[in-house]
Amino acid sequence: MDAIVTKNRIVEIIKLKGPSLPIQLAKQLNISSLFVSAFLSELAEEKRIKISSLKVGGSPLYFLEGQENQLEKFQQFLNSKEKEAFELLKQSQILRDSEQEPAIRVALRAIKDFAIAFKKDEEIFWRYILVSESDVKNILEPEIKIEAKKEYKTEKKAGIQEKEEKPAKKKPAKPKKELVLEIIKKPKPAPETPFQNPLAIFQEKLKKEKPKSEFALKVIDFINKNFKLIEEKEYKAKEYLCIVQAETNLGPINFLTQAKDK
Repeated sequence: MDAIVTKNRIVEIIKLKGPSLPIQLAKQLNISSLFVSAFLSELAEEKRIKISSLKVGGSPLYFLEGQENQLEKFQQFLNSKEKEAFELLKQSQILRDSEQEPAIRVALRAIKDFAIAFKKDEEIFWRYILVSESDVKNILEPEIKIEAKKEYKTEKKAGIQEKEEKPAKKKPAKPKKELVLEIIKKPKPAPETPFQNPLAIFQEKLKKEKPKSEFALKVIDFINKNFKLIEEKEYKAKEYLCIVQAETNLGPINFLTQAKDK
């Protein structure tokens, strides 16, 4: 198996199919999902593909730069509050963080694939992924002009009242407000530590362990040498199913692995 050729094929499939899961790519390439996940980790490190924050069945989606809008078709995998925040942001285009209810504010921080945070006058705002920085200025500028106009009217009224009592004094021109955008860099997500239920572990120990086939033992040996075996799901004479963890620059990544003896 030529690694370079395989990685190029993966990129071509994602380019054609859009955001994809490792198991879908494994079927397209007719190779083990274990190897596909390893190739995907390398491609992500090389910045050739991107990884979604959104999970489908516990696995992220892999996509190319410019395919962010295609992640919308996976919005049904968001939880109810995240979906509500997604719809609100998509409709409004820009949201002021301080004006949202606490649950929506939390959800906006969770849907990193669709919500981008930025600051204006030390206040946090959120823009939809498809709204550019130039669009942000066009949307927020009218708000600034309206506020400035209100301030001008208030000052003018106060000036008239003062004129009745004292000679009018020329006031220095008030500098125009400038829109300054400060993009908040998304913090690198901390590696997720797989949760292990102590009760489940205790119950598993009580189960009678059936002997493993020679094929299963070979697969386990290969995984222990190259990856980290997290959990055994199922094993038969010519089939082995487990969860494996791979160390990457992005942190540990868990993936479901199925090996078959053909």
